[in-house]
Amino acid sequence: MSKLIDLSHTVEDGLVTYKGLPAPIICDYLSREASKSHYEEGTSFQIGKIEMCSNTGTYIDSPFHRYVDGNDLSELPLESVAHLDGVKITIPDAILAIDDSYFFNLELTDKAVLIETNWSRHWNTDLYYEHHPYLTESAATYLKSKGVSLVGIDSHNIDDTRGGARPVHSTLLGADILIVEHMCNLQSLPDKGFYFYAVPVKIKGFGTFPVRTFAQLTEQKN
Repeated sequence: MSKLIDLSHTVEDGLVTYKGLPAPIICDYLSREASKSHYEEGTSFQIGKIEMCSNTGTYIDSPFHRYVDGNDLSELPLESVAHLDGVKITIPDAILAIDDSYFFNLELTDKAVLIETNWSRHWNTDLYYEHHPYLTESAATYLKSKGVSLVGIDSHNIDDTRGGARPVHSTLLGADILIVEHMCNLQSLPDKGFYFYAVPVKIKGFGTFPVRTFAQLTEQKN
């Protein structure tokens, strides 16, 4: 049997994913206690309610997130977000700017490229939002040239957020290459030998939404 590995953070009430964006509000729409009046004795249900920014937790970016004429979540074919042949690139802890040299001499065409920076160890702390690892424009251009399918990272943003430019989002999403940010547990993956899944809810007019990302191992680690 193949093994499944969860690569996503838990979304909970009050979680701050990106400073300046509202945290989710998670509550009961109908509580178990309130529901008892609707059903026979001993029967109750909970119906939840969530008010949430689309950029919450571990999420996927579709081209519509960056480009008004790009495909939104409802227009993504399942083949672009499920059962993708994956490869993991491990970046040393001290590296901030991840350039194209980290991807040389690798078979990347049609792959989901997952970038392990170990930054997820700072999740839900103030340190997570500052001076995080990111891809350079040269790295994005190289990945585009190799024809990758998707790029994921376990950092706060795939771009450098210290300025207003977002060349990595612009380059990848402009080429219909999907992006997954705020991943975790990438250390549990081998460098290759797995399939990757990041399937969002099928929403019209949305470019970003949380996903339950996971990998399916196709071979055991040595």
